[in-house]
Amino acid sequence: MNTANKIVAKMIAEDNFSRWLGIEPILIEDGHCILKMKIREEMVNGLGSAHGGIAFSFADSALAFASNSYGRLSVALECSITFAIPLMTGDEITCEATELSLTNKTGTYHIEISNQKKQKVAFFKGTVYRTSKIWES
Repeated sequence: MNTANKIVAKMIAEDNFSRWLGIEPILIEDGHCILKMKIREEMVNGLGSAHGGIAFSFADSALAFASNSYGRLSVALECSITFAIPLMTGDEITCEATELSLTNKTGTYHIEISNQKKQKVAFFKGTVYRTSKIWES
């Protein structure tokens, strides 16, 4: 298991919320990750679609995993999301975090969420602050 996978495995083991979401890593590598999860009944709002916080949290976890994969503790500075279509109970979604830029102090990432029909569901952009703390793997 490479360093990026060890770090993300440790993060997931200590992240009750990502585990509650049911996030499963598909691919973990430096600055990049692909995750999947399924929308459950308890994630749906009063309008019958998934609460926007579910998609945001899914993408935020991808941001955390991709940005921490290098071994330096990184924390979100700024995040935004655009919702394209609603998520419904039973939808199986994936997200892919792609690094746009990386400096000694910051990293910027683009995350796309898609459903099982390959439809783009949401677009997330996040910037992280890269601390000097090193992850112990």
